[in-house]
Amino acid sequence: MGSMNRTSSRELLVMLRRQDGPLHAQLEGQLRAAVRSGRLAAGERLPSSRALAAELGVSRGVVVEAYGQLAAEGYLAIRPGAAPHVAPGAAEASDHAPARPPAPLRYDLRPGTPDLSLFPRVAWAAAQRRALREVADADLGYPEPGGHPRLRRALGAYLGRVRGVQAAPERIVVCGGVAEAVALVGRVLRAGGARRLAVEDPSHPGTRELMAHSGLEIVPIPVDAAGIDVAAVAAAGVDAALVTPAHQSPTGVVLDPPRRAALVAWARATGGLIVEDDYDAEYRYDRHPVGALQGVAPDHVVHVHSVSKTLAPGLRLGWAALPARLVPAVVEEKRLSDLGGPVLEQLTLAAFLERGELDRHLRRTRPAYRRRRDALLAALAGLEVEGVAAGLHVLARLPPGATEEEVVAAAAARSVAVEALGPQVAGEPRSPALLLGYTRLGEVAIAEAGRRLRLALD
Repeated sequence: MGSMNRTSSRELLVMLRRQDGPLHAQLEGQLRAAVRSGRLAAGERLPSSRALAAELGVSRGVVVEAYGQLAAEGYLAIRPGAAPHVAPGAAEASDHAPARPPAPLRYDLRPGTPDLSLFPRVAWAAAQRRALREVADADLGYPEPGGHPRLRRALGAYLGRVRGVQAAPERIVVCGGVAEAVALVGRVLRAGGARRLAVEDPSHPGTRELMAHSGLEIVPIPVDAAGIDVAAVAAAGVDAALVTPAHQSPTGVVLDPPRRAALVAWARATGGLIVEDDYDAEYRYDRHPVGALQGVAPDHVVHVHSVSKTLAPGLRLGWAALPARLVPAVVEEKRLSDLGGPVLEQLTLAAFLERGELDRHLRRTRPAYRRRRDALLAALAGLEVEGVAAGLHVLARLPPGATEEEVVAAAAARSVAVEALGPQVAGEPRSPALLLGYTRLGEVAIAEAGRRLRLALD
């Protein structure tokens, strides 16, 4: 029938075009849509495969393949010797079918990941080859739950040199990112009798959810320009506090020296535990990064971090530097969780650290991110912007009268993706603001994204 095949059957209204791709896929899609829309009701009979193929002028195999796929998905019921019919409940079930994800916006200013195009593939591949060449046969068996000793040694040396962390290798547990480190510590705290955990407000809801899932009661503590309110922590009667002192997530403020000292004093006086998420600590633009809190009180602080922001979150490599008393329980919790992490990935990171490749990577990315931050600040001139001294994102306050929902939608209409502050606030509402990352785009694209964002604000 040339390039267009059709059926005039009242129930089907199918039209196939040979130039539009595989015929069976076209037939599947049109019949599926007919069921979802209700044009083909539950129990309604369809032509036999032979009859429909003849009417459409296609091979019977096209119809058989389409009918078979739709039967496997639950849209059609097929019985030997009977005509196919629409399965009972097929239309209702289709209402819950996952929607096709929206097309990505052109300019992505959301925080959360580094520039993945800067991942040091050549250096990582060299470290991976070295790890494969040197790995002992015995190391390919079930791993040590706390992590391979070589990576723990490499991390101990690196963290001591770069972050001032005081942790012998045996006090470091390798985890699948910060998320797993926090979850393991949360479960150990709860099993040890802890009940209440102070968390910064605002803070990432996923982190709060992890700790709440451990059975701890979450107590939001306000954050201001100097960081978490330590007096409020002391007054809350909590057993532990989860903080991001190097670059508060999401406001970007750095915990100031008096409050750092006060938080450590609280932990020493009460026996409370500080869980330090060293968020964005490697990226500081006005001076050298502030040392880790753990270096001041290693027996009262759990230091957790990962390579998710320096290299890539897909590596799922992180760690926890622990007070000695917590190590056995956290290692056991890790064993019960997954028997330990992948060995070759751990040995690759160890080789990467030993050869100084992470230092070199940071020396390349810091100036690149600083230029992008400056491009974003120039594009946002006139807005109140906070958290610019460190990290990989800033917080931009919205002008009076603007709501986060309206601005996010208006920005999306101009193909700019931004993130609202509101979902990260657990306690008292805060003035509306946006969280804007500057790692995913180059300077020219950031300038254009900023221009479009200003139009959205206007």
